[in-house]
Order: sequence, then C-alpha cells, then structure tokens
Amino acid sequence: MSGRTYRPEGIADEFTQGVRGGENQDGTTPSSGTPAPTTPQVPWIGWRGMLRWTWRQLTSMRVALMLLMLLAVAAVPGSILPQRGQDPAAVVEYLGEHPTTGEWLDRFGFFEVYSSAWFSAIYLLLFVSLVGCIVPRTIAHARALRNRPPRTPVRFARFPARASGTTSATPQEVTAAAEAHLRGGRRWLPTFRVDTGDGTVAAERGYLRETGNLLFHLALLGLVVAVGVGQLMHYRGQAIITEGRGFANAVVDYDTFESGAWFQPESLVPFSMTLDSFTSEFATDAVAFAQSRDFTASVTVTEPDGSASAETIKVNHPLVIDGSKVYLQGNGYAPDLLVHDAEGEVAFSGRVPFLPEDQVYTSRGVVKVPDVSAGLDQVGLIGYFLPTAVIDEDGSARSVFPLPESPLLVLEVYRGDLGLDDGVPQNVYRLDTANLTPSLDADGERVKLLLEPGDTVDLPDGLGTVTLGEEVPRFVALDLRHDPSLAWVLTFSLMALVGLTGSLFLPRRRVWVRSWTHDGVTHVEVAGLARGDDVGLQPEVDRTLAAVPGLSPDPAEPTPDPAPTHETKEG
Repeated sequence: MSGRTYRPEGIADEFTQGVRGGENQDGTTPSSGTPAPTTPQVPWIGWRGMLRWTWRQLTSMRVALMLLMLLAVAAVPGSILPQRGQDPAAVVEYLGEHPTTGEWLDRFGFFEVYSSAWFSAIYLLLFVSLVGCIVPRTIAHARALRNRPPRTPVRFARFPARASGTTSATPQEVTAAAEAHLRGGRRWLPTFRVDTGDGTVAAERGYLRETGNLLFHLALLGLVVAVGVGQLMHYRGQAIITEGRGFANAVVDYDTFESGAWFQPESLVPFSMTLDSFTSEFATDAVAFAQSRDFTASVTVTEPDGSASAETIKVNHPLVIDGSKVYLQGNGYAPDLLVHDAEGEVAFSGRVPFLPEDQVYTSRGVVKVPDVSAGLDQVGLIGYFLPTAVIDEDGSARSVFPLPESPLLVLEVYRGDLGLDDGVPQNVYRLDTANLTPSLDADGERVKLLLEPGDTVDLPDGLGTVTLGEEVPRFVALDLRHDPSLAWVLTFSLMALVGLTGSLFLPRRRVWVRSWTHDGVTHVEVAGLARGDDVGLQPEVDRTLAAVPGLSPDPAEPTPDPAPTHETKEG
C-alpha cells in the first residue's frame, strides 16, 4: 500500500498551496532539508457565499436582539427633540436657537425620526431578522414533535442522574408501571412522551419549552407589526375648551393634531362635544392643604344622527367615543377680557386660558392684541391670574388657594410689533418681548395692572383700556386618542409573557428505564439527562424508580443485562 495521503480531487491542501519554486514535493528545501514556510490561504466564498453568510448573521438571535436595542436607542431622539409632525412651531424655534446644530440634525432627519430612512431601515431589518430566525426554528421544532424519543442507551453509567433496584415484578409489569408514571394522569396532556420496547422505556419531556421560546419570539414579531401599524393609523388631538363652549371632532377644530401616514381626515366620526361645567375639589385641612381631591368635567356629546347624551370625564376615567378615548389632561382658568385701543375700537375680545404653574393655581397667560387701529402700536399683555389673591406688605400679590375666592389678574403691558405678520408660527402661550417696549412708570419700573372681576383699567401711554369680565370661566384640556393596535399590543404582550415563562421554567428532560431478569430476580435501572443544569432531574429519576411495584433496595452491584435490547415500539 502506498504511504501517500489520499486527497479528494478539487479540495485544496493549504500545505501544497504553500509550496514555492525550488522546493521539493515533500515541502523541504533542497539545501537544508527543513520544511518550507507555508502561507495559509483564505478560501474564496464568492458573492453567493457572502450573501449566505450575511443572511445567517442577520437571522441569528444575537443580531435580532442587537437590532431591538438599536431600535430603542434610535427612538430616543424622537422623545427628546421636537418633531415636525407633532409641533412644527417648536421645530422652527429650535432651528432658530441652534442654527448650526439644528441644520445638521434636520439634514439627518432627527426632527422626523419615525418617518426617517434610517429608522425605517432598522425597523425593517428587525422584522426580517425575526422572521428569518423564527421560521427555521419552527420547522425544526415541528420535526422534533413528530420524532420519537431517543432509544434506550446500552449503558447508564455516563448519565448524571441514575437509580437502580430489584423487584419481584416482571419486566413487562415494570415497563407498564414506568410508562403510566411518566405519562401522568392527563391523557390529553401527558407529562412525558413515551416509547416502550421489550423491557425498556424511553421518555422525553420539555417540548413546550421550545414552544414557549417560539411563542415569545412570535409575540415579539407581532408587537413589532402592531406598533408599526398603530403608528401608521393612529391619531391624537388636543383641544382646550371653556365652560359653555365646545368643539367638533374635525382636524381644524383641534389646537394640535398628529396622525400616522395612513390616517384619513374623513375617517373621523363627526361628533361634537360641549363643556357644560367643570368642578374641582381641594383639601382644606392643614395636613394636605390645597391638594387636589377630584376633577369632574360634565360634557354633552352630540352624535352624527343628532342624538345627545350627558357624560362625565374624570382623571384616569376617559370617555370612550367610537373606539377613541377622550382624557382629561388639565384644567385652569380662562379670564374673559375685552380690550379697546386708543381710538375706542374693540381690539380684542375673548377668553384667554392661563396655565397653572403651582399647587395653588398661580396661572400664567399671554394676551396678544394685533387688531388695533391703523398707525397704532400692537399691544401685548403678559401676567398672572391669582384665584385667591393676597397682597403682601411689599405690594406683591400671590395666590394661597386654588379655588376663585378672591380672584385677581396682574398684567404687564408691552407695545410694538408682535411679529404676527411674519408668517412664522408662534406659541400662543408665550410673548416674544425682544422687539417690544415695556410700559414704565415714573420711577422706571414696569407698570402692573391689577384687575378684579368687573374692573376696567386704562392701559398706560394712552394705549386704550382693558376690562375683566364678571365671571371667571374654567377651561379643560382634553386629549383624544385613537390607536387601533392597542388591543393587539396587549394580546401580544401577554403572549410574550406566557412564552417567556414557559421557556424559562419548563425543564427539558429525558428519562430511560431498563429492566431484565437474572437468576429469577428482575433488575431495574433508571437514568436521566437534562439540557443544562436541572436540580429536579435526580428527584425525577427517583420518582420513576419508586413507581415500580414490589421494589427492593438497590443491590451493591447491579447485575449486567445479558442481552440488552434497543428495539422500541410506538407507545
């Protein structure tokens, strides 16, 4: 026989690839007889191999988890930076305050994170990775469910959990008893899948562990799809309404409105809502003074067919209308103001919401008066509404209780160009005083106007008058939300929890039982094997042995089976 090593044709040997000119065929140099240095060559896999390798990496669970974490990180800018679809005015303001940084952020889509190309790419890669990971594992698991448990091994000495004994029962009785014990008392859901043979039992359990694992990943995939569809079809609107007034469920009637790419304005149900009254309760005891006790908004909802119904909205108790939920997000006071300009013309008339800033409802608000007579400066009023006002010795005013027991309105006056004609969106609750001139008194201090309900005071510098109405209406901030994916998100979340619980706590075990007769005595051996560490494996083996009838103590040395068999039949 030749002493040369056989190499199949077409398979390169890294050592033969390293043979250079002037070397012997055995790899030695003619002069020294020492082995020539070799250079291992990296195999060329081609573009098909590269695509196959890329696909395997993408569909691995490691990459899926990395993409999931990357998606969570990519969503952070969407919650920190203003988004153009939700608050375009805030985006314009941010770009004005940060011209250089804002330009680069806008260029990379950080003001439209959830519709940007890079966020969509991460989302789609995660979807593909989960699908590519789940499908092969599901197929492999389906094949495993159809397979029979592994046959009984010849020797049990190598297994980590073992038990043995003798019994007066026959091997057939041992097999029947072990099979009944391992299957359990529920035929529709056996504890172990069991195959029996001539004096042997092979059982396996834990298939639900992989089922739970697959269920978890399927639920995770469902969550990805449900959240994506919800973002495309959802809509959310915020509206501030005062007592006696209302709004219609139309995009133009909301103060702010955001929606997904698949939202259609005509899909809104054309109902209307009127705020009849708003009541609030606050604690008056010394321990919890001024703490809120209850908020109730009484509204009238008019359906498209003209039918009306009286409803109430409370905190954490939203009103459900046609699958949409209307939440009570906030409340405050909306003083009714009337402003006349220097020529006596009505320049402004309406209710102005003042936003609470503390526990006693010290509320800040802005009044912009652009409709003044020709040639006159526009007027801006900024100040506080104090529900229960107290004047201190230094002349400053403050509120001491949230309810309007002695209301007082404190205003400062500015004049000039409010910038409303520049075409730049403005926040109605802020007044840009950069291009405005404040009104000052003789001492050079800013003029403060104090108005109680029903008062009319003159504006400084002959700018006109301002009147506070007799009543101080309340306002509520309502938040209407519609997301068709919420029920699916809850369902998939519960599925993920069930699947994760099963994959973590259901043990994967194999148990084998072998019995034979020697010198008129039946010997029994039981062995167990688990995937990973399993502290319950040895007790499982002991319970299986204890189920054998007529069991005697374990002999010092088990008698070997003269002819162990591996033939099994379907149990």
